[in-house]
Amino acid sequence: MSSKRHRKKQAATGRAGGAWGKRADRVTLAEWITIWFDAYCKPIVRPSTAECYQSFIKNHIIPNIGASALSRLESIDIQRMYNNIRTVGRVQAREDNMDRGLSNGLVRGVHSLLFQCLEQAVRDRIIPYNPVISCKPPPKEKSEMRIIPSEKIGEYLKAAEECGVLPMFFLALCTGLRRGELLALLWSDLDADNNTISVTKQVSGRNGELVVSAPKTHNSIRVIAIPEQAAELLSVEHAKHPDNPYMFPSPVTGRMYYPDSVGRMHKRILMRAGLENNRFHDLRHTFSTLALQNGVDIKTLSNMLGHYSAGFTLDTYTHVTDKIQREAAAKVGLFMKMATGATGATG
Repeated sequence: MSSKRHRKKQAATGRAGGAWGKRADRVTLAEWITIWFDAYCKPIVRPSTAECYQSFIKNHIIPNIGASALSRLESIDIQRMYNNIRTVGRVQAREDNMDRGLSNGLVRGVHSLLFQCLEQAVRDRIIPYNPVISCKPPPKEKSEMRIIPSEKIGEYLKAAEECGVLPMFFLALCTGLRRGELLALLWSDLDADNNTISVTKQVSGRNGELVVSAPKTHNSIRVIAIPEQAAELLSVEHAKHPDNPYMFPSPVTGRMYYPDSVGRMHKRILMRAGLENNRFHDLRHTFSTLALQNGVDIKTLSNMLGHYSAGFTLDTYTHVTDKIQREAAAKVGLFMKMATGATGATG
């Protein structure tokens, strides 16, 4: 074949769908999303994320629009799928709620996955544009944030001590560690000389097994300073099981706690302390709120929490920072009033 004819064939193949050639017009979304997930997605996401994506694909995307050819898939088809998931997407209604609709968060997750999938199809020249761009997912829902009131923290910690788990829950409240990060700690992560803890991993429960993986994001790998009191409690805790590498081993297995077990333990502590039923994650919110109220700057707090930016932290805790700003404005106003009164600038 001459080089001229070869170039013409390459150009024709590119117009027809890159390496897919003429078959590009017949590729269905179900075929492509399966290939995309295995080749482009699964190797680079966390196992828990991969499981979540597989659920989106199997239970929602393929049943609704999987038979559509990529070349004929339009924004309105995807938008109708979003609307359908949002209203009747649940396979079976929960016993306490006959509503079959699914959350805005789940629909937004499907939207994000589908955007990535079809964006890759554009890059691979299977389709000329990404129809997801024109779709409008439902607005982001803000989950209710509950915190343990500062005057009740003593009662919570007393209940934790009565349950024999004070060091673990004390550390959670004074660092804001995520549950998986807390339970994955080893004694080798503690620098007793400098009172710091290195956060380099997390543990999650999946299919009845404990899985240790990298933290949620790159920013989640961090070193956190801990109070002297926390270091003392950890020293006492270490003396109870000096040969066990895990900082908080389960008394049943001697290994890391299963995350759900600690969640149930947290609820028992709340009941014993006479507090409302907060999530374990709300201990993280409690720490953040108290830190801001006691003068910790937003950048330092963001680093301690392992957030990807101080802006995200600021947006998450707007209810606290707004109050702090008002208090700061009042202090500045009082200062200015005194200053202008002293100089006779008012009048």
